[in-house]
This record gives sequence, C-alpha cells and structure tokens, in this order.
Amino acid sequence: MLNTAIIRIHCPDQQGIVANVSDFINRHNGNILYLDQHTDRAEKRFFMRIEWDLDGFALAPDEIEATFEKAIAQPMQMVWTYHLSSQTPRMAVFVSRASHCLYDLLARYSANELNVDIPLIISNHKDLGAVAEQFNIPFYHLPLNKENKAEVEAEQLRLCAEHKVDFIVLARYMQILSPEFNQQYPQRIINIHHSFLPAFAGAKPYHAAHSRGVKLIGATGHYVTSDLDAGPIIEQDVIKISHHDTVQSLVQKGKDVEKMVLSRAVRAHIERKTLVYKNKTIIFA
Repeated sequence: MLNTAIIRIHCPDQQGIVANVSDFINRHNGNILYLDQHTDRAEKRFFMRIEWDLDGFALAPDEIEATFEKAIAQPMQMVWTYHLSSQTPRMAVFVSRASHCLYDLLARYSANELNVDIPLIISNHKDLGAVAEQFNIPFYHLPLNKENKAEVEAEQLRLCAEHKVDFIVLARYMQILSPEFNQQYPQRIINIHHSFLPAFAGAKPYHAAHSRGVKLIGATGHYVTSDLDAGPIIEQDVIKISHHDTVQSLVQKGKDVEKMVLSRAVRAHIERKTLVYKNKTIIFA
C-alpha cells in the first residue's frame, strides 16, 4: 500500500494555484505522484486533486493540515480536504431483498479490489442475512414501518457510530432516508438506481419501459440528498437493448449495469476522486 497524502481543493480561479501547491510539497521534500485539475469557466472555480509520497516528507502527517491551511489554503480561499492513503475507509452497506449489488460489492471486497473495511450490513428484511454470514460480516435486521422509522434510523446511526463508519452504501436499499439521517453523513451516502426516472416511475419500471419499446437502459450512482434521487451524480452507464428483449432480460441487464455503476461509484469515493460543488460532482481521472 502506498504511503501517500491526498488533498482535494476547490477555490476561486486565480493565477498560481498549481504552482503554490506544488511548491509547498516540493519545499518539504515531497514527490508528487498524481495531479488532476479542472477549471469551470462559468463558475470561475478551480478544482484539483493532488497526491504525493510521504516517504521522506519533511512534515509529519499530523502537521500537514495546519501547515497547508495557513500557508496556502487561507490566502487562496480554498475549500479543501486532506486524507492519508493509509487510512482505510469503513463502509456500512444497507440492503433490502435484492442481492445482486450486495454480492458484487462483497465479491470485490473479498478479492481486494476495494480498499475498504465493511464492519456491518444493515437491512429492513432478513433475506440477505445468509449472504452476510457467508462473508463473515455482522448483519443487523431492523424491521421498518411508518410508525417506527425514527427509532430505526436512530438505531442505524448508533450502529454506524459504534462501528466507526465513514460512509454508507445503499445497495438497493428500498427505503427513503430522512433529511435528519442524511445530514449526519453529508456527501457520504451513495445510492444506486435505474435510469428510467422520471419517465418510468413506480413499482414496475422495466415493464413500463418494455411496453414503450425503449432502446437503452442504464443506472445512476449518486450521493444522497434530501431531494429524492437528485443528488450529485458520481457514475452512470447504459446498455443497448432491442425488440428481442423480454421484460425478464431487461431486468437482468438492468441488474448488471447497476452492479457495474455502483462498484465504480464506490471505488471513486474510496480513492478520494470525487469532489462535490453545489449539486455537481467533479470526478478526477
């Protein structure tokens, strides 16, 4: 595992941003491994992600944040975050009955494709308890209805705090989180859904899409906000279909693209390659 530091920045566009940040790292004997930047000309806003090797770096990891804030961030009016690659994120997974996204995430986790710890899985149904047991991950069944929603969410938050969860993935968790819950994990809850919305809403979107003869189906991975399914988009993809497809084959292809999109979204978040500004997400290469 690399011993690196990662800084993500957005600030007013101005001369010398890259030079000043690079010089800060160079002056403290750092070797830059990655740098990606973007300027939104309409917003007059600059975005950057930079990562450098900490081996031989003159500042201790716990000194970097305060030093960078005083020397670079404050003078250039930066909004920024600092992380160490050695700090493995802890991810809670929320599920209902559908297993495809959960199985895909756990398979990638077991194969060391995702640099993450999964301390718990929470569900409003018992169905996927055996899957959690198969991967030796604690499973918490919290039945949910209109009357006990506040109590269940309080218990979910307690469990996440107890397990020191950094972010949450809704792997086809078929419940709407309250605004109060979302506020506890801003830009740290990832959801996946099919991309038929808003044209084909309701319980049977694939049936409705099939009856209209759609030619593309897809999925969207996004951060959760209080605006249902309208949070900043992290990843999207589509699959082409034809009149030969049945409702069943549409559903299967939809599951395939959901798994793929969710895993990409989760990986981008884990690797600190996302940066949200307003309701738009910058995804660094």
